[in-house]
Amino acid sequence: MSVQKQVMDKMKEAMKSKDTVALTALRALKSAFMLANTEVGSGELSEGDEMKIIQKQVKQRKDSAAVFSEQGRSDLAEPELAEAAILEQFLPEALSEEEIEKVVKETIAKVGAEGMKDMGKVMGIVSKQLAGQADGKTISTLVRKNLV
Repeated sequence: MSVQKQVMDKMKEAMKSKDTVALTALRALKSAFMLANTEVGSGELSEGDEMKIIQKQVKQRKDSAAVFSEQGRSDLAEPELAEAAILEQFLPEALSEEEIEKVVKETIAKVGAEGMKDMGKVMGIVSKQLAGQADGKTISTLVRKNLV
């Protein structure tokens, strides 16, 4: 079952149970899928594209929640975090920092990267390999740490 179909099913459940937070998050995700479909123009999105869209939506909500929290607006931060949690259920299980670091070290060894000049090369490979399982910020931090 495609992710878009799962989102539609969850939307129906949220409507029936009158879960407004879930419904808001799922509608925004559906909208993002529809926009991406029209941009691509070739019908269906690949599973990788769907994961990138979901990750972007989750990141937006977490960033917004962080800003709201810094400003002392927990009343606005909590719904953002709740929506992010709802969207995260469509992502594959996230890897631990140790697992990500293992992949980073393997990639550095395989590519023969030496120093920060090779960071882009390593980042590209690792990001592609761990798509949907790790966020770019964590990957970047670990690549920098291991490319000394």
